[in-house]
Amino acid sequence: MSCRLFYCRGLTRWTIPTSIPSIYNKSTSQHWGLPRRIVRAATHTASHATDTSVVPNQRIRNIGISAHIDHGKTTLTERILYYAGRIEQIHEVRGRDGVGATMDSMELERQRGITIRSAATYIDWNGYQVNIIDTPGHVDFTIEVERALRVLDGAVLVLCGVGGVQSQTLTVNRQLTRYEVPCIAFINKLDRMWGDADRVLQQLRTRLNHNAAMVTLPVGREAEFIGVVDLIKQRMVQFEGRHGERLVYSAVPEALRDRTRAARRELIERVADVDEEIGDLFLADSEPTESQLYAAIRRAVIRRTFTPVFVGSALKNKGVQTLLDGVVNFLPDPSERDHSAMSVRDGVADSDSRTPLDPSRDADNPFVALAFKLDASSHGQLSYIRVYQGALRRGESVTNSRTRSRTRIQRLVRLHADQLTDTEWARAGDIVAIHGVDCAASGDTLTRGGSEEVTMEGMFVPEPVVSLSVTPNNRAASEKFSRGLARFQREDPTLRVAYDREYKETVMSGMGELHLEVYAQRLEREFGCAVTLGQPRVAFRETLTERVAFDFLHKKQSGGRGQYGRVKGYVEPMENSTYNEFLDSTSGLNIPKNFIPHIRSGFLSGCESGPLIGHKLSGIRMVLQDGASHPVDSNDIAFTLAGLGALRQVIDLAMDATAVSVVEPVMRVEVSAPTEFQDAAVHLISLRSGSIDSVYPAQELFSIEATVPLNDMFGFSASLRSCTQGKGEFTMEYSHYSPCRTSVLETLLEKFRSPRGRK
Repeated sequence: MSCRLFYCRGLTRWTIPTSIPSIYNKSTSQHWGLPRRIVRAATHTASHATDTSVVPNQRIRNIGISAHIDHGKTTLTERILYYAGRIEQIHEVRGRDGVGATMDSMELERQRGITIRSAATYIDWNGYQVNIIDTPGHVDFTIEVERALRVLDGAVLVLCGVGGVQSQTLTVNRQLTRYEVPCIAFINKLDRMWGDADRVLQQLRTRLNHNAAMVTLPVGREAEFIGVVDLIKQRMVQFEGRHGERLVYSAVPEALRDRTRAARRELIERVADVDEEIGDLFLADSEPTESQLYAAIRRAVIRRTFTPVFVGSALKNKGVQTLLDGVVNFLPDPSERDHSAMSVRDGVADSDSRTPLDPSRDADNPFVALAFKLDASSHGQLSYIRVYQGALRRGESVTNSRTRSRTRIQRLVRLHADQLTDTEWARAGDIVAIHGVDCAASGDTLTRGGSEEVTMEGMFVPEPVVSLSVTPNNRAASEKFSRGLARFQREDPTLRVAYDREYKETVMSGMGELHLEVYAQRLEREFGCAVTLGQPRVAFRETLTERVAFDFLHKKQSGGRGQYGRVKGYVEPMENSTYNEFLDSTSGLNIPKNFIPHIRSGFLSGCESGPLIGHKLSGIRMVLQDGASHPVDSNDIAFTLAGLGALRQVIDLAMDATAVSVVEPVMRVEVSAPTEFQDAAVHLISLRSGSIDSVYPAQELFSIEATVPLNDMFGFSASLRSCTQGKGEFTMEYSHYSPCRTSVLETLLEKFRSPRGRK
């Protein structure tokens, strides 16, 4: 193999072997009679040779590490980086050295000891390139998990050997299902008191409905946990050395052989239920070979019909290397996931018309990528992208399929936490970042080379449930205040900022109090703007309880060209109260199609304020069935006002029929504490109008799952600490909207009817 270097615009040519980087002597000024600067140029060219440097899809894994808060995701990622040679020292999340874990690069993360935003890195493991995204575990930052899983090919679901399946574990499992992401499981913290892998495995089967079985078996319990048994290779693995970096293999101890045989038999049975080849062997009472079992587990994982379970303790440096082997052996490569793009017609994505994307790493294919995360760090603006088809080279231009804007990419980088490494190419299957270009919003599709008329499906963005007023302490910092909030909104789709004209204050809305507190602290740290947060506000919503028909005519004539627009249809309630929907069921040309988006716009603008308490109308669907237009007087404004007027007509009719109601957000709450405090915790939930769904006793601990109105959850943390002597903890996440209780509704109505409450 050789590379050709053209010098002086092609007038002179040298051909130099690509092995030149290894044989070039830096101490000499010339080599083969060539000037040193020419050899240097050839060295750079050889290091970027595209023919040999392209990693095949089969050697790539894109994975995320997700779990409930404090289940050990970041600690696990730190060990992965160390064993793969990516870092030279291990630092703990709350380490005494004050450095903090590599992936927690934000100062706030190190101070609080939690992951706030997802971070990307990459390693090489046994010849495989593994791109990793470490995600937060707190429910307030669930959007970070959402957009990471949107672009990943596989995931590691981490479960605590003590806590087992908890509330955010359920959320992550729903996200894995939403994006059909194959996963493997890792039961962590088995060195801790009450750590029990068998109990967690049963929870994985019963509470998450996974067809799961162990592929590694723990050796010893709690403080005596010393290693694992590999059930496929039928050998014991111990992790020796200062950080468990040296693996020692030995025969399975006599005391564990019966348990090993039973666990391996269960593994084969579980795989046989979902794989035809192993099923035939099982029915014939034949033992599958190692290669057959590896291949069958991989097929089942990719089909999402089986979840292999690994065990270990990341903090005690046990079981991490066997987990990494499972990542490359069982999780899919980019070519084993099917992806498609929607066609764009007249600026609107057509979900019924999809184009399969070619996952091959061929630069000749049209380029398609999804920008899934924006981050403005100390390095400048970063747009994280996942490439689904084709390739992008530094210096080329891309088109944003939403805005139709065209941008030249000056710099492509690969990410290792907050460190950037320049790269020349990004190919299908790669996760990279575009540096220094403010080119896309989270969820935008970037295209080039003939693929401009397609767009990727976006990600699910949950609605905010808590609002706080936020005021800068120094009015002189108002510009920094506005700039900071604008940037945060671009980074985080779940953060909403609005100005309340009645109270003359800025209101931040997000996923929880912690979510909003973090952004208040970031305003001070990153923009030098200290702020004061007000009292929490709950996102109450107004909705309809029955279908109401409309027939509205907007007609205005004031000399010359007037306004004319007529709409007919109905508005009905939906089961989901978090959004509104507009459906065009018209046929013919009574309403020209170019006016339909403006009717929708008028409808949505009318949903911003409801008639009962002034909160947003939500959970309703407008179905447009017919209408009329005028060849001269009909225009965009006329049909916008017609859509708005139709909704107001519906509200008036619904108010007369008492068909408008107020709904409030209900949270899914999980409380964990020592067993002696179970009665106190149950009583505390009952006092807050909660409904207990289930109680899970677990040796010395218990776990309660309940649903509680968000309006009653403020101050719950202090009350729980008080009744459990500081030993209880809880998590909560949005569950659903339900009709508002009478006492709360009366308070809201009184407040709205007061002169200061009405908007």
